[in-house]
Amino acid sequence: MNPPMRTSGTAIASLIFGIVAWFGLPIIGALVAVICGHIARGEIRRMPPGTIEGDGMAIAGLILGYLQLVLGLLLVLLFIGILVLGFGVAGWR
Repeated sequence: MNPPMRTSGTAIASLIFGIVAWFGLPIIGALVAVICGHIARGEIRRMPPGTIEGDGMAIAGLILGYLQLVLGLLLVLLFIGILVLGFGVAGWR
């Protein structure tokens, strides 16, 4: 009889923090989601097939975390661009 499959705790954490990144802690949640997602995928790959599951949750956490980080970076770049171009143009008048 095969032992029951268990779900990776780091995969669950990755998904939870990926969701939290969009509703509460954008930067911290995204970083934790990405780190936990990579750890979970490595853990799942190293285990014998059929002993641990959660790869889909880890991938979902990675996607949510990376999207949040990219969106945050774009917003920071937009803000810097507005500051540089906005104040630079006003200063020349």
